[in-house]
Amino acid sequence: MKIDDAAARLEALGNPTRLKIYRALVRAGHAGMPVGRLQERLKIPASTLSHHVKALVSVGLISQLREGTTLVCHAEYATMQALVDFLVAECCAEESQCNAAQTAA
Repeated sequence: MKIDDAAARLEALGNPTRLKIYRALVRAGHAGMPVGRLQERLKIPASTLSHHVKALVSVGLISQLREGTTLVCHAEYATMQALVDFLVAECCAEESQCNAAQTAA
């Protein structure tokens, strides 16, 4: 993962509302959650939710699929896992006694 991509994703999650949205979608599992239910659960005005969802979609943390007339949001687990892997990829890299030291790709 490029550092600019990691920074953009971390910046998106640095907003409390976006973090709440992402966590709600993670809890929803692979089935995702319709936008209307997400709005009700988090008690966020539709325009505000739309703004924050757009930001999360733009950095690849969530996706949206239309199912009939319903727009369903899904957490992108692979993207989040890649971000976490990027953050820990060089754990202890400069510690001479660390057996788990790796370098980032």
